Amino acid sequence: MNIHKNARLTPFGRERIVSAVLSGQTPEAVAQAAGVCPRTVRKWLARFHAEGVVGLQDRSSRPHRLNRPTPDAVVAQVETLRRQRFSGKQIAVENGVSPATVSRILKRLGLNKLAALEPAEPVRRYERERPGELVHIDIKKLGRFDQVGHRITVDSTGHSKSAGKTSTSASTTPPSSPSAKSCSTRKSTAPSLS
Repeated sequence: MNIHKNARLTPFGRERIVSAVLSGQTPEAVAQAAGVCPRTVRKWLARFHAEGVVGLQDRSSRPHRLNRPTPDAVVAQVETLRRQRFSGKQIAVENGVSPATVSRILKRLGLNKLAALEPAEPVRRYERERPGELVHIDIKKLGRFDQVGHRITVDSTGHSKSAGKTSTSASTTPPSSPSAKSCSTRKSTAPSLS
């Protein structure tokens, strides 16, 4: 229950004023102590006598009956247009009723979302009698590596000299020791342009 932050009487406070009146105090004295008018105290006392403690709870403010409910013909027309996938505003314009009325009707009919117009597709699953009857293989195309990586060759340039070429002239054998090969003593294997 969402009680107003400045509410004078909560259900517990209503029980207190009713018990104070039943103990012999006047409604006027109880009203002054609670900060409400005597008429409010008499109202809660009468409701307590009629319904008991349940009568002191909050009630819905919705009216018991409407003076002019939406005609059944309009409700049927709203449903027909919705099944033709009209939006709520389009239905309101077609029928001459407010969008709020159309929204309320669609919610009552369970058609307020377009997904409700068609049933959801069943989940497609496949089941086999025995495990391993259906073999599933994942395939991933990897890049072509012509030589060993920089961790072995100690090549800090980050570029393979023959990447993407079809010739296999590049050396693919690692050096005997990573520390034996340094940048200053390395021989260039790239073809000269002269």
